[in-house]
Amino acid sequence: MRKIRNPFIDKGEFRCFGCDPRNDFGLHLEFFEEGDYIISKWDPAENYQGYINVLHGGIQATLQDEIASWVVYVKAGTGGVTASMEIHYRKPVFVDQGAVTVKGHIKEINKRIANIHTQLYNAENVLCSEADVKYFIYPEDVAVKKLNYPGKDAFFMIEKRK
Repeated sequence: MRKIRNPFIDKGEFRCFGCDPRNDFGLHLEFFEEGDYIISKWDPAENYQGYINVLHGGIQATLQDEIASWVVYVKAGTGGVTASMEIHYRKPVFVDQGAVTVKGHIKEINKRIANIHTQLYNAENVLCSEADVKYFIYPEDVAVKKLNYPGKDAFFMIEKRK
């Protein structure tokens, strides 16, 4: 598993709810690459609940939307925007039972649409929700101009050889 760096935090105006560690109200997600997948682990606090002790469905959707965007950055090598998301809630996620794992990978890319499948697992590795996300992707040069996409290489640290 390889850690992905967040090159957007170098931008002073960046305040993403999903991944900016400086956003006081945000999720502070960090990401890792494992084979074809982008993965994040996140420990929900009780302020993210809907029903008592149950992680709000909107937060689950946000986690999966965010992982989909990082799949696009790292695996498709560009940026874009969510076109649609179909989410299926399978089991409740309890906020007092530890960290959840969110995963995503590209199913296929058709011209300007990346079809991404995401999954959210509870601390016991039980699938609790999953989504199919259609992501409108820009050519890389457009993503650089419109979305400040820093290029695929910016997401990984350059390892120094001894």
